[in-house]
Amino acid sequence: MATYHVELKAGKKGSAEKHSRYIAREQEYRNRGDLLFSGHGNMPSWALESPGVFWRPADMFERANGAVYREMIIALPRGMEEDQLRNLVEDMIPGLIAGRPYQYAVHTPDSSIDGGENPHLHLMYSDRVDDGVNRPPEQYFMRYNPARPDKGGCKKLSGGLNRLQLRDDLIAKRRHVADVQNAHLKLYGRTDLVDYRTLKEQGVERPPERHLGPARVRQMGQDERAAVAGGRGGIDASRVTTELN
Repeated sequence: MATYHVELKAGKKGSAEKHSRYIAREQEYRNRGDLLFSGHGNMPSWALESPGVFWRPADMFERANGAVYREMIIALPRGMEEDQLRNLVEDMIPGLIAGRPYQYAVHTPDSSIDGGENPHLHLMYSDRVDDGVNRPPEQYFMRYNPARPDKGGCKKLSGGLNRLQLRDDLIAKRRHVADVQNAHLKLYGRTDLVDYRTLKEQGVERPPERHLGPARVRQMGQDERAAVAGGRGGIDASRVTTELN
């Protein structure tokens, strides 16, 4: 069953390398057992082999008040084979990245609500984008110098955008996620399509469905979990997204 959930986060200075290990299920996270596949792209020449080589200097040299990384967490349809999910993700990522360095991973943890898998994508990326200047790591994350690009760091794509532009960019990303998912669902003959619009924009008069995170699920009793699994209490269990982690 397909469900729509897109979450956007930002990471502070000093958090990127650890989060990279977390989504890749490496080192202290290697026993999680829910990594389906992972990858990375658009890395500078000094970080082609490993995303961790990129995020380590990002933590060191990115300015203190800047976002070291951004992350999109995207629910993926249940019921797809690994190669089908891989094709979907590889089609989706370019429209969200626009040339930025990125790392991704698909996790498939079991739901504590109904026991089924909750496939989802972690897409972690830097706002820096290559401009053809060859910079060492310590310069790459410096402030951009428009007068002398070779003396400053890589420019951030989000730099200088106002609130309206940032909102429009997020809406475009949400639409892209839905469009790619629906194209792949139709390819496999499925009719459980997703919609990025709010219920009000869709003309649907009912309360919005609740997103249940892992902390909320852990606090639920057996009766409440059964109610969610049965679709009672205003929650449509066929569409709810739970425990994306």
